[in-house]
Amino acid sequence: MGIAGLVLGILSAVGGWLPPISYFAWLLAIIGIVLSALARSKALKEGQPAGVATAGLVLSIIGLVLSVIGLLCVAVCVGAMAGALNAI
Repeated sequence: MGIAGLVLGILSAVGGWLPPISYFAWLLAIIGIVLSALARSKALKEGQPAGVATAGLVLSIIGLVLSVIGLLCVAVCVGAMAGALNAI
């Protein structure tokens, strides 16, 4: 689960700024947060290292923030373009 959370965190962090991918990156980030949190708590209970799960958790949170910022940028650009077209 920790590796899956890490992969989803990487995908969401990288895809958060790419407009076609940022529409779905937030979903990958949320799934990554859940998987990483579960893997981290399981590893800590069993006394295992939790580095991969922690990295996945951090990257998933960063990916979520980046994808939300990316979506807001797209929304602002679309609104500005619509306002500019109405002014013509």
